[in-house]
Amino acid sequence: MKNSEIKELATAEIVERIAITNEELVRMKLNHSVNPLENPMKIRFTRKNIARLNTELRKRQLEN
Repeated sequence: MKNSEIKELATAEIVERIAITNEELVRMKLNHSVNPLENPMKIRFTRKNIARLNTELRKRQLEN
């Protein structure tokens, strides 16, 4: 997910995306420990997406 896409989301949608993406990350890490993922870089991309979402959420909180 790109920063431009994140900026278009509503604050509630960002919070929802963070929760969903965190669940995906936990699931991927667990699956990777049992059976290696085909593309382990997905874990890194997911972590970075969570960071982007959290950054935008914090930015909005500081603006208010």
